[in-house]
Amino acid sequence: MELKKILIITYYWPPAGGPGVQRWLKFAKYLPDYGWKPIIYTPENPSYPLLDESLMKDVPADLEIVRTNIWEPYQLAEKLNKSNKKFKAGQFDVGQNQSWKSKLSIWVRGNFFIPDARVFWVKPSTQFLEKYLKENNIETIVTTGPPHSMHLIGLNLKKKFPELKWIADFRDPWTEISYYKHLKLTNRSDKKHRFLESEVFKNADITLATSYTDAENFRKNGANSFCITNGFDETDSNPNTFQLSNSKRCHPEPVEGLQPSNPQTKFTLSYIGVLEQLRNPENLWKALDNLVKTSSDFAENFSLKFVGRIDDKILNTIENSLLKWHILNLGYLSHDKAVSEMSNSNLLLMTNFPNESSKGIIPGKIFEYLATGKQIISFGPDDADVAKILNETKAGKHFSYNDSKEIEDFILEKFVLWKNGNFSENTQNIEQFSRRNLTKQLSEIL
Repeated sequence: MELKKILIITYYWPPAGGPGVQRWLKFAKYLPDYGWKPIIYTPENPSYPLLDESLMKDVPADLEIVRTNIWEPYQLAEKLNKSNKKFKAGQFDVGQNQSWKSKLSIWVRGNFFIPDARVFWVKPSTQFLEKYLKENNIETIVTTGPPHSMHLIGLNLKKKFPELKWIADFRDPWTEISYYKHLKLTNRSDKKHRFLESEVFKNADITLATSYTDAENFRKNGANSFCITNGFDETDSNPNTFQLSNSKRCHPEPVEGLQPSNPQTKFTLSYIGVLEQLRNPENLWKALDNLVKTSSDFAENFSLKFVGRIDDKILNTIENSLLKWHILNLGYLSHDKAVSEMSNSNLLLMTNFPNESSKGIIPGKIFEYLATGKQIISFGPDDADVAKILNETKAGKHFSYNDSKEIEDFILEKFVLWKNGNFSENTQNIEQFSRRNLTKQLSEIL
């Protein structure tokens, strides 16, 4: 059977690191199993905030990748202020941590580059792809953002070719994302952002969301929206890295249960990924500091491990407490090594933005966390989609940024179980989040 062609327009592609690249990397990996031939359109010379060469192994050898040059203003911005490097990853200094240079840079970013600094790739990409689509008989395209400039490419192509089937994939919301209010937008700029977002919702044949709440919100704003969450890939790293709990497997090939590469000598709470000021769980650091102060047993056996990029100001705060004697900061590691560090932990930390509008954000790392079978401690708004997943899978507990004593009780409970040798993982129903099953869902929607 001849595969149907689907063009995926994405800014992030290996060797880019971080969760943003993995969604469509994994879809591209499995789409041929469901009758689709993916073709990737991506920049030739992007300015990525993180690199991870290990992800190259997931790029199929026969995958067609089309590249064109992009111009981005980040080099100029970084000359103005070195902290502008954070913008490429959606990070911002907030509150008292903002210098006048940071404030100016944020204002310029929000008002001059709409929807984002990759907007200069929209026009040349539209011109290039108009010809490419016709010459290659492509009838279906996907745009995935952020950066949401990718959706403007899709919008232009849809207006040029009304019969083109266009799927707009929102890995994060546009105007509803938490840092949107920190962009210092003028009324005119805010209206332009919202108008462009509305145009995408109205014109895309399908709008994909990564959370249940986002899909519902997109529908309220006129989109034909469906939720396909992110997930985990059982083939990542080595055969022993991921397990499927005690539930049925996603496919017939055997997957061995998780076997930690070495026994835990410390009760280890780990954060894997990028942690910026807007998602800083200050109440967790206070709870851990208090446990270290009040329990010599806990203090003797506790380790706080960071893998990834942690904001310097967050680290400085932690290092000014008793927790400084318990920190293991490994810095950014390849995806394979990061997954291994997840497995060599007891509790895995996940944080979301605290405001109500962020309850629909489901960080991609939760699914890799789930696949390890480890317990998860999560922070974010009440009634978050993450809490729904944790409850359904019995994989941990979700807290708000106002909780305090409950956090200590939860951690202490898990510590006592670990100390007594009774700390077992009993997750369930996680097979629904495998990348293969999610790709099957995507093919059915297509």
